[in-house]
Amino acid sequence: MQEEIREEVVWEGATSHVARIGTYLLCLVTCVLVVPIFIALWVAVKLKSTRYRVTTERIRVTTGILSKETDEIELYRVRDLRLEQPFLYRIFGKGNLVLITTDETMPNLVMEAIPRPMELLDEIRKHVENRRDAKRVRELDIDAR
Repeated sequence: MQEEIREEVVWEGATSHVARIGTYLLCLVTCVLVVPIFIALWVAVKLKSTRYRVTTERIRVTTGILSKETDEIELYRVRDLRLEQPFLYRIFGKGNLVLITTDETMPNLVMEAIPRPMELLDEIRKHVENRRDAKRVRELDIDAR
């Protein structure tokens, strides 16, 4: 009899404010006009309202400030992972994780400016393989020439 494994949270977080540093600096320079202060606050609240939760089975993305929307990607649907580290992000130890999936509602997921991205990439890759093995799912690439 197969032992049932509980779903555990691997990582949970949000996009870093480093991703919007240009907007914040522009608002700081023009703060005498007062309006940029509200723009900076709106950008910060909107940025932190997007939450990522990576578990041993799925990735859940929750967005929205007043109304919330949650989308999930089953880990066995992840086809490829890519790490992008622009210069500014590297200075702060952040990076973008890009997940290419077979999910119809979210074929590409970009987890922007997250801390320790290489560690998370390795962790996701490990759990993707575990879920594929547990579900007995394999990807079949057919070259039509």
